[in-house]
Amino acid sequence: MNPFIEELKWRGLFADMTPGTEEQLNKEITTAYIGFDPTADSLHIGSLIQIKILAHFQQHGHKPIALVGGATGMIGDPSGKSSERNLLDEATLNHYVDCIKNQLSKFLKFDGTEDNKAELVNNYDWMKEFSFLEFVRDVGKNITVNYMMAKESVKKRITGENGAEGMSFTEFTYQLLQGYDFLHLYKNNNVKMQMGGSDQWGNITTGTELIRRKVQGDAFALTVPLITKSDGSKFGKSESGENYWLDPKRTSPYKFYQFWVNATDEDAERFIKFYTFLSRTEIENLIGDHKTAPHERKLQKKLAEEVTVWVHSREEFEKAQKASEILFGRSTAEDLVNLDEATFLEIFDGVPQKEVPKTEVLGQNIIDLISEKSGFLKSKGEAKRELQGNSISINKEKVSDTFEVTEKDLIDGKFLLLQKGKKNYFIVKAV
Repeated sequence: MNPFIEELKWRGLFADMTPGTEEQLNKEITTAYIGFDPTADSLHIGSLIQIKILAHFQQHGHKPIALVGGATGMIGDPSGKSSERNLLDEATLNHYVDCIKNQLSKFLKFDGTEDNKAELVNNYDWMKEFSFLEFVRDVGKNITVNYMMAKESVKKRITGENGAEGMSFTEFTYQLLQGYDFLHLYKNNNVKMQMGGSDQWGNITTGTELIRRKVQGDAFALTVPLITKSDGSKFGKSESGENYWLDPKRTSPYKFYQFWVNATDEDAERFIKFYTFLSRTEIENLIGDHKTAPHERKLQKKLAEEVTVWVHSREEFEKAQKASEILFGRSTAEDLVNLDEATFLEIFDGVPQKEVPKTEVLGQNIIDLISEKSGFLKSKGEAKRELQGNSISINKEKVSDTFEVTEKDLIDGKFLLLQKGKKNYFIVKAV
């Protein structure tokens, strides 16, 4: 078996391929591409499998191309969707394309002199000069409507299956445009193969058919499964339906880390194969250790470490790990004080907050601060009782009624975390 195919299969990342694909990969260094639609200024974790497939492809000696769909993004891919999406204006789309190009450049090796160094392309570059008449004459006549109508993604939309609302001519042409991308890259970049999610099978094979009919060439397709959680729910969405983004400005590294560390045992066992580059032996040993002591959550911790380091950095992983320890009590006041503002507020999201002038925070009576000045406790009397009862903590450390706040106690130079008992938190922001 071809080593790349074998890698995908043991990881559970293989769905289907066209005949001859394995022979092509065994014959020579092969160039393959995956397309990414610029629907936002960042990719989200739903795109990680496609990125990882390209990375594995490169590690096995082949040449990956990441295509950003500046042209196809203007239309919208109907695959797996029940309704037509809103079209973007050109300026917004170009901004999204630039952002996604920058993100992809982190995950693949684009530098060096090797034959298999990665490339980034934008299909708008070859579609922008193409007139409608040229397209229907040179491309459209090669693929029949019957062939296009037989595709699963088209049939579902046209028959109204699962509440689908029909399909416009604009979206109907998507598979022709994607097919032309494959033809263009076949002729100009020596691309022999397209890869993607299993929902892309129809679009990809339209490309192989167009290449066969137009230039009598052999081209190949390979797909990977669509990822769901073990309970069948959609992967990569929070309970409120939000995406987990790869851009730290959209989803903080702390929140990103939490997504992976909170995976169920069943999901962690699948995800460690899907989303890390750990070897088969390492993964099998981890799964064995986890089954012996599941309460230690070794599998989830290693999964969260590997993916957070890959997407963000070792430094951001360590900060996220410390932040988690702070939340669950295994930390020092020093760890807390060294947090940056964004991470601190992310950890204690939803905790009541009050701004207090810095002059009324530093060096002042702790009883006044936690009662009248902040409103954390109702009265000075209650503050005194709670302090004497040893139930008040500042920055996770117990304090007495003689405690005075100094500059070094302020988290990121401006916050104090007040706590009564185990779960009653309050934030004072010194301004």
